[in-house]
Amino acid sequence: MAQKILVIDDDTDICLLLRRFLTKNGFEVAIAHSGVSGLALLEEFRPHLVLTDFRLGDIDGETILLRIKEKFPSVMVLIITGYSDIKIAINVMKKGAFDYITKPLFPDEILMTIRKALDSPSRYETQQKENREDNPSLPETRRKTIQTQYIFGNGPESSYLYKQVDLVAPTNYSVLIYGESGSGKEAVALEIHKRSKRASGPFVAMDCGAISRELAASELFGHEKGSFTGALNQKIGHFEMANGGTLFLDEVGNLPYDVQVSLLRVVQERKLRHIGGNREIEVDVRIVVASNEHLVEAARRGKFREDLYYRLNEFNIDVPPLRERRSDLMLFAQFFLDKTNLELGKNVRGFSREVEKAFSEYPWPGNLREMRNVIKRSTLLTDGEYIDARALPFELLNYDKLLFLEPAATTNYTAPEPPISMAAYEPVAATKLPAASKVDLKSAALEAEYEMILNVLKQVNFNKSKAAQALGIDRKTLYNKMKHINLSN
Repeated sequence: MAQKILVIDDDTDICLLLRRFLTKNGFEVAIAHSGVSGLALLEEFRPHLVLTDFRLGDIDGETILLRIKEKFPSVMVLIITGYSDIKIAINVMKKGAFDYITKPLFPDEILMTIRKALDSPSRYETQQKENREDNPSLPETRRKTIQTQYIFGNGPESSYLYKQVDLVAPTNYSVLIYGESGSGKEAVALEIHKRSKRASGPFVAMDCGAISRELAASELFGHEKGSFTGALNQKIGHFEMANGGTLFLDEVGNLPYDVQVSLLRVVQERKLRHIGGNREIEVDVRIVVASNEHLVEAARRGKFREDLYYRLNEFNIDVPPLRERRSDLMLFAQFFLDKTNLELGKNVRGFSREVEKAFSEYPWPGNLREMRNVIKRSTLLTDGEYIDARALPFELLNYDKLLFLEPAATTNYTAPEPPISMAAYEPVAATKLPAASKVDLKSAALEAEYEMILNVLKQVNFNKSKAAQALGIDRKTLYNKMKHINLSN
């Protein structure tokens, strides 16, 4: 089902252009040419997001915002404003608007901001609260379970993570969060913010890996009009947006080196300048950063500034991957199932034993993000009370086979691309290497080594640190051997 957007603007041309553009990008769009008619449409249309001009003929954007938030708290509001109204727009953001967009309007900027708003964790949490109020029959224990975007679990690894968050949250320390992709680093950062003294302030997240080198500094620190080609208006950066709250920088290691220099200065002095500006702006922001690679190693390679690393690493947290949290596996699965039930209006109660077994044997390389997507898909395909194996993705049920698939016409050891059609491949026995063209002592030794590494990996649920320790080698040696015998995935 397409997400709904309500556009409120007294300029007919802008309304028509926005409706045409947003409809083309898969949204369902309604338009209103006044604030009063826009508010009247809310009850009937029930949009996910409202895009409204700040200056309308009858009422202003702030009044529209307050009325929307009073009746529909989960509806995200974006303010369209002129250059001279930026300060007003920032004040409106403090009252609940997600962001603002300045005129002239640029399609890519509009689309990016809308998608960011619709994917916001704060919107999801508010929506869950509304759904719980609309579904009072949901058991109390399960209502409590889905009150947050993220649960920590009950196992030893999860309990330790929870204690670390509880310990550092009340402080003003900069926090460095390590974890694999999809393991929940942003959710942990948000939990730190919610448990801090800054909880009433904004939580602003920026994905440093998704921004081009040219725009990284502008996104962080803002820019003045005309400061570079394409800077048609003044822009407020993420630091100013997060003033009084928390700024979360995901994949901070991807920032260009020159931007790291500027970031270090802001972290040290709590002052910044817009690109092309002369005025110093004081900011009161707590910094939380995340990375899926160890920044101290990146610093040794010259990719990341060592002095910035020490500034950011006042406290660090390791978020364990899902495969190392086996005792919490079904707790997480039920958590995502409850969320999906509310989203889809379904009442799937749980999982078959076959599915639970498949979940326990699968290494979850995509972590919690992968599990969430698997369960959303499976719930949609399930008509009964329990999710069975037929609703699971092929790659989850055949993970071991996919590790050792090889095109039938070749005998080299290069791992193939993920198969589009299984007919083009033939499985290789899980305890043997692909057949060598000539049997000799070297290939026999390689096969024995392969069998030992695979068996140990299975015994420790593909935990590479534990496997390396059991084999009496370091992680780097294990990775090299796995790569050589097609176990790197």
